Amino acid sequence: MRTFPILLTVLSSVGPWWAIQESGVDSNLRGVCVVAESSAGEGMTIWASGSRGAVVRSTDSGRTWKRLRIPETESLDFRGVQAFNAQTAYVMSSGEGAQSRIYKTTDGGEHWKLQYEGGQKDFFLDALICNDEKHCVALSDPVDGKFVILANTDGEHWAELPRENMPAALPKEGAFAASNSSLCLDGEDIYFGTGGPAARFFASHDFGRTWIVGVTPIMSGNASSGIFSLLCDGTTIVAVGGDYQDPARAYKNAAVSRDGGKSWELAMQLPGGYRSAVGKYNGGFVAVGPTGSEISADGVRWKSIGKGNFNAYAFPFPGNIGWAVGPQGSVAKFVDQTKYLL
Repeated sequence: MRTFPILLTVLSSVGPWWAIQESGVDSNLRGVCVVAESSAGEGMTIWASGSRGAVVRSTDSGRTWKRLRIPETESLDFRGVQAFNAQTAYVMSSGEGAQSRIYKTTDGGEHWKLQYEGGQKDFFLDALICNDEKHCVALSDPVDGKFVILANTDGEHWAELPRENMPAALPKEGAFAASNSSLCLDGEDIYFGTGGPAARFFASHDFGRTWIVGVTPIMSGNASSGIFSLLCDGTTIVAVGGDYQDPARAYKNAAVSRDGGKSWELAMQLPGGYRSAVGKYNGGFVAVGPTGSEISADGVRWKSIGKGNFNAYAFPFPGNIGWAVGPQGSVAKFVDQTKYLL
């Protein structure tokens, strides 16, 4: 879905759950991916991406950061990154037509190959997710009335999956590119969430050959509201969102499904406002957004853990330390403090 204004909040009062760092770039970071070589988080590589063609990487668990440059991309907004080690990663830019692109590096960002570039004006990449280097999908807003799923099955080439059985998009329905997490991939299962006239959940269990779609209780009804992020963990799916134009409003902004998206339960204790991303940690789930962040053990009851402004969040597997990114090149390490809440 189309770009929206940057919401800035001073990174203060974030509490002991977040250790704030600076990446060295003055960009609005919306993509983050973490690769852990041990469950203790040692040897962790963190990749992040954002506006003004920014791609940054830390290979020492966040102690230092390096700007990685892709030639002639300073005008692009890299809203998604998927990495597999310190050398290999995809980055995705969002924008109309040719502004939506997918690049890949296999040498730690020294060189990049343009693997895909959008064509039609309506084409607009929202998210790129991988199971591994040779099994990835990317989601675009509707073209000719239907959402577009690109697939990569060899690490090199992207092709559109057939759309004969893709349900038609509603007028002005789209997905959000706020955090590279409106899309999930788990083996043959592909899921994505939408917004606008309705907050819908699309599911395919045969890699895009057939689809089912249903309505969730997440708020919708205008171009700035709907599902912004999904966390897919087997049959448990957590959705967060809200209205980014009214970021402090805590209304129908989180829901959970226990049966793979067939039915949904609206959260009883809601996050404190619009939330752009949801992810995992060892004790449950983390939601982040411009007005704060929360944790939940069940997706139904959310508890505030700080007021920092973050766009996206990633938690490695295996691993026990998560990372968030946000405006002005900010990066933050998630430090689990659950024991102090007991």
